[in-house]
Amino acid sequence: MLLRLAALWLFLALGCAAAGAHATLVRSDPADGAVLATAPERLVLVFNEPVSPLVLRLVGSDGEPVPLDDVTASQETVTIGLPPGLGAGGHVVSWRVVSGDGHPIGGSVVFSVGAGGPAPTVADSAGTDQPLRIAIVALRALVYAGLFVGIGGLFFAAFIATPPAAAMRTMAFALAGAAIALLLSVSLQGLDALGLTLADVGRAPSWRAGFATSYGTAALVAVAAALPALVGLGTKGAMRRGLAILALATLGAAFALTGHASAAPPQWLTRPAVFVHTVGVTVWTGALVPLAFLLLSAKESGFAAALRRFSRVIPFVVVPLVASGLVLAVVQLGTPGALVTTGYGVVLLAKGALLVVLFALAAVNRMWLTQPVLAGDAAATRRLAASVVAEVVIFAAILAVVALWRFTPPPRSLAPVPVATAATTHLHGGKGSAMVSIEPGAAGPATVTVALAGPDGAPLAPREVTLTLSMPEAGIEPIRRPMAPAGDAWRADGITLPVAGTWSVRVAALVSDYELLSLEGVIVVGP
Repeated sequence: MLLRLAALWLFLALGCAAAGAHATLVRSDPADGAVLATAPERLVLVFNEPVSPLVLRLVGSDGEPVPLDDVTASQETVTIGLPPGLGAGGHVVSWRVVSGDGHPIGGSVVFSVGAGGPAPTVADSAGTDQPLRIAIVALRALVYAGLFVGIGGLFFAAFIATPPAAAMRTMAFALAGAAIALLLSVSLQGLDALGLTLADVGRAPSWRAGFATSYGTAALVAVAAALPALVGLGTKGAMRRGLAILALATLGAAFALTGHASAAPPQWLTRPAVFVHTVGVTVWTGALVPLAFLLLSAKESGFAAALRRFSRVIPFVVVPLVASGLVLAVVQLGTPGALVTTGYGVVLLAKGALLVVLFALAAVNRMWLTQPVLAGDAAATRRLAASVVAEVVIFAAILAVVALWRFTPPPRSLAPVPVATAATTHLHGGKGSAMVSIEPGAAGPATVTVALAGPDGAPLAPREVTLTLSMPEAGIEPIRRPMAPAGDAWRADGITLPVAGTWSVRVAALVSDYELLSLEGVIVVGP
């Protein structure tokens, strides 16, 4: 009956899994920095993974934020309806979405209507309040420690040896603390999702937003893992073993529900790998507390028997733990260079360095201390006790380091930086403006396009347009070309720019027999 219940529990937990990964904005329409002759009716955001919108607002030239409620999300695309009648000047759409791994991201798209002008200043929606960031990392570390100590300790008590009563109380406190911290962390997740600060913790919007993410679902499943573990600490025999397996499997499912690793493709590989990794870490970590209490107790024979059983079991835990960790590292990094060029890689290196020390201690314990301790060597027993304490400290450091991954997206999820296909600049004047585009935006043969607008932002229809490009500091005299009409713009083909750098650009437009619009500025051309 217990096995059937565990299977059902695990099936329901894994069935709640959400697809997706850490999202990155790939492009927008209108593009960031675009200058438009007329106001757009909508803004389209395209991400590299499916997302769900959280907070969207428009900040116009008057600096007043306006919530945007006309939003449609379809997989990777978010379509935002803009208010009608946007005036001339700069506008900013500030967006915040949540990706499939439960992590919120944010940013802004700036565009100008008509003659353009400076965009209003808005707060960076992509960042996280620093006290909130610290609280999230600290609480995550406490959650990990409490769950691993409590559920791993129960597994030890069920299958290795019964620890002293003090160890059982420690595990119970760890589980209760983890359950409370889990629920509180959902509110912090909601604050981060909404771009709020730590001062708003516990308020209803933060809970709603937190539980709407995949992390909220995973937190509930993790609490569901802690509950049978708490019950199991008060039972014995087959009931304790069944509840230990149930709690361990449910915890593995909770970690497989959310986070960078579980959301990485291919999920048929990464989710089981996260499950195996979590189970391995829990069994190993959870054994340290009861082993330490047994070592400090007066019952040396009980400790010797527990150490003998644990020594036989741990290789079957470590091998899958290491294998699954390597699989996840390869998937997440993508390339070896990402180890030193990304924040995720640096955190992974720190974790790896701590693991090397941990495995070295484990090897010393197994190869040189276990047998002398079993033979009653007092000096070896003292050294083993110190080693177990060191392992606890290293595990705590590893949990703190792993919690930093909350704010370091893996390299495989980072969208490639788009290669610029054109160099652009916006020229302003009292009687109008011009959007100048050089394609490709590199030295060599190029096509130049100019879109002209009057002071009211309406498109201009001049009689003729002349383009002048120069780079005096490089000894390049002015290159003058007449431009030909091309729809609503003017175009000049076959212009060769011999060098990269900052070019002076001048557009002269004959608006009428008596009016000449002359606009000047600079444009940067790549190599």
